[in-house]
Amino acid sequence: MAAGSVAFAGLEVALRPAPPCRRPPIQLGSSFLHSRRPWRRRRLPALAKKSQQQQKGCRRKGDLLVVVDELGGQYEEGFEDVHSQLINFFTYKATRTVLHQLYEMNPPSYMWLYNFLVNNNPTDGKRFLRILAKEKQDLAERVMITRLHLYGKWIKKCDHAKMYQRISDENLQLMRERLMETVVWPKDDPNMEETGNL
Repeated sequence: MAAGSVAFAGLEVALRPAPPCRRPPIQLGSSFLHSRRPWRRRRLPALAKKSQQQQKGCRRKGDLLVVVDELGGQYEEGFEDVHSQLINFFTYKATRTVLHQLYEMNPPSYMWLYNFLVNNNPTDGKRFLRILAKEKQDLAERVMITRLHLYGKWIKKCDHAKMYQRISDENLQLMRERLMETVVWPKDDPNMEETGNL
């Protein structure tokens, strides 16, 4: 991994140095920030060289976190990272499908592909298929065809409105769970006096 980069979900992302604060930073506040367990704050080596004045002015105000530079980019920049992750996932799924087919129809090829998978992770689809094509071209072509077929099948069955609703419902459920964790019920509060004894 190169200096000044971060590995996330198998992908290496180069860190851009944060520009000087010219505009007022965006302040984010949430009940998730003040949980029962205090946050452990560590400095990244790439950020350790900044002056104290820059860190105080641009990094944090009070207890609120402040966005200095958007590591993931803006929404308007596109979703190429999502496209890459989808392709990688379909490569993984196609590899599992081919492995299952080989288990039933061609045990020697199954053993070879299984041993190949032990040393090569299919979650980085492009790299995985390059290496597989060098070793066994026929299996690489089979995984690629299966990957394309699975994607076509998924596109036909994917209901975008239903997916949006599932994400929305999951967000709501997580917020409810968090609310239930943070609410102090009267029976749990030791400072609350019992009204029946008055």
